[in-house]
Amino acid sequence: MRPSSSPSDGLLGGLSGAPDVDAELSDPSVLQAMLDVEAALVRAAADAGILPPPAATAIVEQCRAERYDPGALGRAADATGNPVVPLVAELTAAVPEDARAWVHFGATSQDVLDTALVLVAVRALGPLLRHLDAAVDAAAQLADAHRYTVMVARTLGQQAAPTTFGLKAAGWLTGLVETRDRLRQTRTAQPAQLGGAVGTLAAYGPAGAEVAQRFAAHLGLPPSPLPWHTRRQPWLDLTAALGGLLVAAGKVALDVGLLAQNEVGEVAEGGAGRGGSSAMPHKRNPVDSVLVTAAARRGPGLVATLFAAAVQEHERAAGAWHAEWEPLLELLHVAGGAAARCARMLHGLQIRPNKMRENLDATGGLLLAEAVAARLAPAVGRGVAHDLVTRAASEPSFRAALLADPEVRAHLSDTEIAEALDPHRWLGSAGRFVENALAAARGVGR
Repeated sequence: MRPSSSPSDGLLGGLSGAPDVDAELSDPSVLQAMLDVEAALVRAAADAGILPPPAATAIVEQCRAERYDPGALGRAADATGNPVVPLVAELTAAVPEDARAWVHFGATSQDVLDTALVLVAVRALGPLLRHLDAAVDAAAQLADAHRYTVMVARTLGQQAAPTTFGLKAAGWLTGLVETRDRLRQTRTAQPAQLGGAVGTLAAYGPAGAEVAQRFAAHLGLPPSPLPWHTRRQPWLDLTAALGGLLVAAGKVALDVGLLAQNEVGEVAEGGAGRGGSSAMPHKRNPVDSVLVTAAARRGPGLVATLFAAAVQEHERAAGAWHAEWEPLLELLHVAGGAAARCARMLHGLQIRPNKMRENLDATGGLLLAEAVAARLAPAVGRGVAHDLVTRAASEPSFRAALLADPEVRAHLSDTEIAEALDPHRWLGSAGRFVENALAAARGVGR
């Protein structure tokens, strides 16, 4: 058998995926998941007394992916619209004659492929969540270490007021923790699918519900209250959680890319030998930021396809079900790559507090205009305080204008003006918010 490529193989796949996640998404892995489903099916039916245990054993022995060619199965699938039909034919031919009647007994192709993709997703989420845990740990370390590192907060693309890098990292942390928690919950809730031709399991008679329960147990998956052939909420929950991961990682990547611009220079990606340009020897590009941002840009289209495909007719869909397979695998692929690169980016991120302070001070105290107005307001009222500060802000030196303005000096001393222009005194609850984020990441209070 010629092994099929994993999504990380080739010229471009390695730029968007993570090898350990992609190993679970490869053709051999999907094929093995399908065979695991066929094995669980006959085990469950044997447990329920529907088929002879020796037949189940004989079938299970042939449920090994290395015995089959994914490429050949894919080519044969063109005739039937899915790869389960040719796989069942090959599996049937591989077992002893007295067991052949029991291969795939009572199931339909959708049961096998839906449950196999559930297994693939659950298995791929293992390494993906390990990468996400690493990203959470790195973001928490940054938030903790820099809770008092002042920097410029930027709103609508402009410098706004002081904040701390710790609070910015805490924002990244909270987004990553929230999406990690959703993915953990979604992973454990993905159900097995077994409904037979039209969702009644009629081939099993009155034992159908029992077989479905045993089938799920053999696979280590939760059972579904009833088949979900055209009720696609399990996929929607997984899709939304993966889309949320791409948004959370994309937010980190976008911020890092902007902060790493030469004109800003407040952070830089680490990693020796990374970020080179083919044309400009002097450049050091934020490669992980770029690739995570690229993954985040791909997410909405994949999420939209899976949500659009979820509206399905009657008991089995014509086309909508088929439209889900590749986008789901691609979404897992890009989400895995984004989680891995986000973790690497955060662990290697170089923080430049001196540059942060330099940028904060570049406007001569203008970013503290709100703080000065707040000091004046009790004496002259908010409206007059706003006007006085606006007038001082129009001068070349904000600090000098405040010190020279008799109306301001009538109410604020040199010391009070200096205190108002100290960014550490205008951080509000930033420190508390950082601690809240760290506590949530640690699971405190749950």
